[in-house]
Amino acid sequence: MPCLLICLVACLLVRSEQGYAQTPPTVPPESKRQDQSDVLRVYTELVQTDVMVFDKQGRFVNGLKREDFELRIDGKVKPIDFFEKITAGSINEESQIAAARGSSAQANSIRSAGPRPLDRGRPVYFYVDDLHLDLPGIAITRKLITSFIEKEMGQNDQAAIASASGQIGFLQQLTDNKTVLRAALERLKYHPYSVRDFDRPTMSEYQALLITNYDRDLTGYFIDETIRLNPGMTREAAESLVTTRAHSLMLQAGNVTSNTLVGLEGLIRAANKLPGRKLIFFVSDGFFLDDRNSDSRYRLQRVTSAAARSGVVIYSMDARGLVASLSDASSESQFDPTGRVLRANSGELVASQDSLNALAADTGGKAVFNTNSLEPGLTRALKETSVYYLLAWKPDSEAQHASKFRRIEVKVVGKSDLTVQVRRGFFDREPETDSNSTKTAKAEKAEKAKKETAQAPDKSPEAELRKVILGPYPDRDIPVSLSLSYINTPARGSMLTAAMQIPNEFFSFAPANGRETAVVTVAGTVFDDRGNAGAVFNNRITIDAPTVEAARQGRDLTYGYPVYVGPGLYQVRVGVRDEKTGRTGTAHGWIEVPNTSQFALSSLLMGVRELPTISNASAISQGGPPPVELSINHNFSANGYLRFLVFVYNAALAPADSKPDVAVQIQMVRDGEPVVTTAQRKVSIEDFTDLARIPYAAEISLGGLPAGQYVLQVTVVDRIAKRSASQQTHFEIQ
Repeated sequence: MPCLLICLVACLLVRSEQGYAQTPPTVPPESKRQDQSDVLRVYTELVQTDVMVFDKQGRFVNGLKREDFELRIDGKVKPIDFFEKITAGSINEESQIAAARGSSAQANSIRSAGPRPLDRGRPVYFYVDDLHLDLPGIAITRKLITSFIEKEMGQNDQAAIASASGQIGFLQQLTDNKTVLRAALERLKYHPYSVRDFDRPTMSEYQALLITNYDRDLTGYFIDETIRLNPGMTREAAESLVTTRAHSLMLQAGNVTSNTLVGLEGLIRAANKLPGRKLIFFVSDGFFLDDRNSDSRYRLQRVTSAAARSGVVIYSMDARGLVASLSDASSESQFDPTGRVLRANSGELVASQDSLNALAADTGGKAVFNTNSLEPGLTRALKETSVYYLLAWKPDSEAQHASKFRRIEVKVVGKSDLTVQVRRGFFDREPETDSNSTKTAKAEKAEKAKKETAQAPDKSPEAELRKVILGPYPDRDIPVSLSLSYINTPARGSMLTAAMQIPNEFFSFAPANGRETAVVTVAGTVFDDRGNAGAVFNNRITIDAPTVEAARQGRDLTYGYPVYVGPGLYQVRVGVRDEKTGRTGTAHGWIEVPNTSQFALSSLLMGVRELPTISNASAISQGGPPPVELSINHNFSANGYLRFLVFVYNAALAPADSKPDVAVQIQMVRDGEPVVTTAQRKVSIEDFTDLARIPYAAEISLGGLPAGQYVLQVTVVDRIAKRSASQQTHFEIQ
């Protein structure tokens, strides 16, 4: 047993050339918005759209063929060059989409991307429009997202919680870690939204919108009231004051709405790097579309086009629930015996929902309105978007130079009773015009160019790799496996170790001094949950072998970096760069380090052996089978035996003999269902003197289990203190 423990822990520090390191003073990284301006060049490939078809009962219609569909672009019938039914989140989805685009380069990239999970799961985003949410709306949104995390999120799904104000900060990332998602949700607070002036009579945003749209009835009311409150004012002066107030209010509202839509567009464009279809839930109290004082409709078109290129479907949700009117007892009343205000306000609710309906309908989704429970709409949306038909067509040659917004129409021929959900359009290329709607973007672009000119960017290989590491999503050009684990050390507390593994076959070898040599740079950074950078590593590694074949058939490159940390939530980002080709690969991982001075567990350290089975690794003597190396990629063969090690920290001691009494239970779970569950077993402590750190090791046969992704969960019960702690990790059977 001591030999097993020493070897397993030692394997944690694979090829570490840095040694131990303490976390340096935290330095907040520069806040940057990723510019995802690259778009699919539709004039060199097929253009595609996803389509969902439902019957009158809302059920997906299976069995449709290419000839059942009619596709029109700007009213013109187009031949369908590619057609296939796709299951969202399946391992085949990415290659099917690449085939639909007709991109051989992308298909080759997918084939060479190395090992991929067999059960990929789905990316689901929650974009919370906290710039347009009241306090009850925030509470409803938190309840909705909590329901998804605890009840709807699949084992292999990934989710992200983002907000229009950016208050979630560094935790606004796509992850399968529910601890991160819960922490992100905790940051979602009420963000006071106020678009108003302080003149009398009180003017609401919707009333200002009607006035700027020349509603003479409502404008007349405000002119009359302004004259009544300001004796001696002429009607012309009162009208000028009213229209000026309305224009000012709409400018304020337009800026807020633009911030909401710009943030949404940025999220969608960044998601273009991810394979497959993405689902976004847009949660808001609604906002108004103003054509005269803002670029909101243009922004909506940009969102729609970005969604088409990134494979994003939006389901809008009105957090106000079932309401008849937006006026209530808390609203400041206006003296109006003529009824003009009441008549004007009657259309406010519908007008505020127009934007939500447009976002959903234009991207092939649905709007969830007028319900006090959003959870059924969430469940329905997840089910509706789980299967879809993919259509693709050849664009017109004029699309190479156009920046026109194209309208898409799809129908099922001869079956008018079926409902077709399809995104409504896209830009051939993002437009570059001098209209007012793009002045702000042009100013920002000019300012950015000015800064870059004043300070030339660092083009060194290390800087280029750092830039890729800080990207919103991992770069898969070179596949990188990342394993994060922590253990408590007697002298210095919790030690967090980041271990990387990269297949040698993705490096470029060249002759040097009679051998084949490749040079790579590995780098990484440890961030806390606020995005503050702590420990940083950067190493240049030379790999050589007698021949290229020997190098590529040899052991994969592994690299480990340990650092001491305190309790908290951390993200580690690592990357590798091939010096000859400039190709890069990155990986991101989250880990929560508990307070190990209290009752807690270490990470699960995993490996696999293919020797004959043993009853319990806890009983292995020094003369037993050889130890198993720690696995970094957690990919195991079906004929092996999964072996793990976990430390139990600071279990309570019995008053009678000053010894702990702890029991362990093991589960292997797939898709939320246990496939292996052991009975509780008492942990032996006879061979150990440090009872503050009790090791437990065991193994389970993987024989008979189908290929796929699993979760290993280990629960330890402190039977003296009557408390428990659990630890889990993912692994894959190939």
